[in-house]
Amino acid sequence: MKINILELSKNKDFDLEIVFLNSLEEISSIKDKESLEQLDFKVKDEISAILVESKKIYVGFEEYNYDSLAIAIATAVKKFKTTKFKNAKIVLTNELEENFKALVEGAILGSYSFETYKSEKDSKKQELSFIVEDKKPLLNTILKESTTISKAVNVARDMVNTSPADFYPEIFVKEAQKIAKDLELECEIFGEKYLEKNKMMAMHSVGRASIHESHLIHLKYKPKKSLKKVVLVGKGLTYDSGGLSLKPSDFMVTMKADKSGAVAVLNSIKVIAELKLPIEVHAIIGAVENMIGGNAYKPDDILRAKNGKTIEVRNTDAEGRLVLADCLCYAQDEIKNIDYILDFATLTGACVVGLGEYTTGIMGNNESLKQQALESCQSSGEYATKLDFNRYLKKCIKSEIADVCNISNTRYGGAITAGMFLDNFIYEENKDKWIHFDIAGPAFVEKAWGYNPYGASGTGVRLAVKFVQDLVKRG
Repeated sequence: MKINILELSKNKDFDLEIVFLNSLEEISSIKDKESLEQLDFKVKDEISAILVESKKIYVGFEEYNYDSLAIAIATAVKKFKTTKFKNAKIVLTNELEENFKALVEGAILGSYSFETYKSEKDSKKQELSFIVEDKKPLLNTILKESTTISKAVNVARDMVNTSPADFYPEIFVKEAQKIAKDLELECEIFGEKYLEKNKMMAMHSVGRASIHESHLIHLKYKPKKSLKKVVLVGKGLTYDSGGLSLKPSDFMVTMKADKSGAVAVLNSIKVIAELKLPIEVHAIIGAVENMIGGNAYKPDDILRAKNGKTIEVRNTDAEGRLVLADCLCYAQDEIKNIDYILDFATLTGACVVGLGEYTTGIMGNNESLKQQALESCQSSGEYATKLDFNRYLKKCIKSEIADVCNISNTRYGGAITAGMFLDNFIYEENKDKWIHFDIAGPAFVEKAWGYNPYGASGTGVRLAVKFVQDLVKRG
């Protein structure tokens, strides 16, 4: 859907007008009052009504904030998309202008649909125009930036929604190489021989039963004048069968989404480079497929990670943390003078149980950094909360025969114990620079929510970009 800004003096005839309603008093002052009353229209989020004769879509919203307005415009856009009308307008009030970012992102994210595998696709071309009284450069800046971010989120959704037969580690490599070529980024690709040679046997073992070779991908964005250096690390399980600790069949469905963390990292560095932010960013992706076969790694195996630590495997379905362990070590060994390390992973079902389907869990050792990450997340439009480490849960991943066990000895606190497992692979000098984001809940939900569709949400992209933007503001 094309989105633009038009000055009132250049206004044209539109097929539809989208009208936002925030109170019952607003309804009483419009000519369609009677029709809306007959339709039992409510001034609430996610409520809309189309009056064809009046050529208007009315949409309710409860508060002048990002979430409420993004949901409202997404609701209106979805209604617009069900029609044959070609264009619609929204007249911006002062209050709506102040929340313009929410309107742009809500419209683009709300208009998303995944039709790759549909034999009949929606070919309609529709346009949405925001009407302003006169030129406002700030709005154009917001439009450009928010469009770049939102389009990247939608690309991330496409990648995550793509079938595992069509998106495997080699495809991750091709996507990374394309981004590198388009944006003139450095790109290094390492296969299984490199993993063996560099003793990265945690990651190597997870993917060795797959017909698809595992790849570690390293993208580098290096602006001429950089304020900080940020490393983004993503879990890229293009499919997770659970390995020999095989998942139940209904739990295997949606496991194409286990690459969501790496997809978020890939599209985040793309946006950061497109926006030309003055922060050096490295994206590290562990692209792996966890399958079964005669060569599969086994419960009872002892694996050695890149930093020399040994891992007792008690469940091969706790594989993402093994991939991340080596990726985190690689990042710290190969990249000097790191300021921040952020990892993104659909790591645990426990995080979904604890926080619900819509919220990311934030973990780490530095309280102020966790708060900084939380604030960036919330202002980006995503949902998150902090989960704290503690000394007693650390004992739950103790191994009697290795340095650490890949699963906890209790079913409780599983999201936190997984985060504490990763902490074993953060070097002492980087302990306070690291944040772990468990995005297992919001990354893929099998029902539409707010301005997010069925399936992939693109969680992590807006969060990572906003974190980097906030670093720029702080200088």
